[in-house]
Amino acid sequence: MSSRGGSRNAPKTVLNPSEQQERAFLVGVEFSTRGRAGKTSATITPGAQAARDHATSVAALSSSLPTDSPDFSSEESLDELRALATSAGADIAGEFTQRKDRPDPATLIGKGKLEEIAGAAASVSADVILFDHDLSPSQQRNIERVVNTRVIDRTQLILDIFARHARTREGQLQVELAQLEYLLPRLAGRGVEMSQLGGGIGTRGPGETQLETDRRKIYRRVRHVKQQIESVRRIRAQQRQRRESVPVATVALVGYTNAGKSTLFNALTKANVVASARMFATLDPTIRGADLPSKRRVLFSDTVGFIRHLPHTLVSAFRATLEEVQRATLIMQVSDASSPVSAEQDAQVESVLKELEADKRPRLRVMNKIDLLLPKQRESLRDDEQTIHVSATKGIGLSTLLDRVDAVLEGDRPQRVRLRIPQKEGKMLALLEAGARIYSRQYQEGLVVLEAEAPASLLRRLREWVVE
Repeated sequence: MSSRGGSRNAPKTVLNPSEQQERAFLVGVEFSTRGRAGKTSATITPGAQAARDHATSVAALSSSLPTDSPDFSSEESLDELRALATSAGADIAGEFTQRKDRPDPATLIGKGKLEEIAGAAASVSADVILFDHDLSPSQQRNIERVVNTRVIDRTQLILDIFARHARTREGQLQVELAQLEYLLPRLAGRGVEMSQLGGGIGTRGPGETQLETDRRKIYRRVRHVKQQIESVRRIRAQQRQRRESVPVATVALVGYTNAGKSTLFNALTKANVVASARMFATLDPTIRGADLPSKRRVLFSDTVGFIRHLPHTLVSAFRATLEEVQRATLIMQVSDASSPVSAEQDAQVESVLKELEADKRPRLRVMNKIDLLLPKQRESLRDDEQTIHVSATKGIGLSTLLDRVDAVLEGDRPQRVRLRIPQKEGKMLALLEAGARIYSRQYQEGLVVLEAEAPASLLRRLREWVVE
């Protein structure tokens, strides 16, 4: 077992004045098929320092770009849990990492270790214990009985972060649906108010237990939320049909959470989408237009970040949003080049794309945050047909990226032509100036003779002046 506390240099969590920061005790769990017993120890950080910023720390630790994609180590997994806890507004009070041969069916890590965790968490006045593992309903109840503290597993923590960051009605509906579907199997046994009715005088009821009543209410709410989300899907489909009726390609930015998608999106489109180091800062999809070097118009779509073991309930609930990825002309997969676990993160993104049945779409890989690499690493980087290295914050490599997007997109391909347009056709000349590359221009007897490269859609409007 190994453990460590939060970073001294981590940024403070900004909370509303009315919101109290909870003290969280983190429990990392690693299971092995090896025959040796797991060893445990605990290091407490009673100073309750905030979790270190993952993106900054890995840049300092990284010595080379990963070339394979092994599983996340226990330390890397705990780093991610720390970042998730900070995004949820928690103050890291302590950590405990358990290595074990196999999970305990009743309590995941064993009652003895839980008693150690209970004492360690109590000594730092922890409000909540966060497990870096999914817990079954019975495991969660059994653990809470031993530690006598509120327990949250990885899925519930991610759902909480989504709930905090959802701003639009659509995002809030999708998060609520995922939370309801997560809650349903966890209703049984959660307190006296959920217990069955007694059988003596004064305890007989109408034939339905409180548990059944609660389940019925939740099922009714689930149906209602699904109907509203279906309405959102219809509206999105109509908007998509209108976009697809004109020859404008769509490029969806996908990638692991905190890979810098929103920062890159802002740099490419001059938008002002919130870009934050916190995980899942973007939940609601944003679409903005931009001009490629060929003057073709393209739509970029910023999407929610993926993560290891992304809860299936979230993938299902956010399907209306993720349809933008499924229908995109090109998928731009953004990776954090400074992360030592970049290959593992890419593997997780690939698995989510497969679940969305979007893994066969044309794709361009963008390695972001190269400004955080050491100078020797940056010098060794080479772009190729499938991979471009950029820094969205410093503006490095963005022109190369747009050139590559321009070359990859097949629709509305630009053509080089010669045109003879009457000078009186000022509107058409202005249209050509705005939407094409002009290589030469001459004035001859009331005509403007031009050599230009323009998208096919524009040339169709100018076809009567094209010189064969």
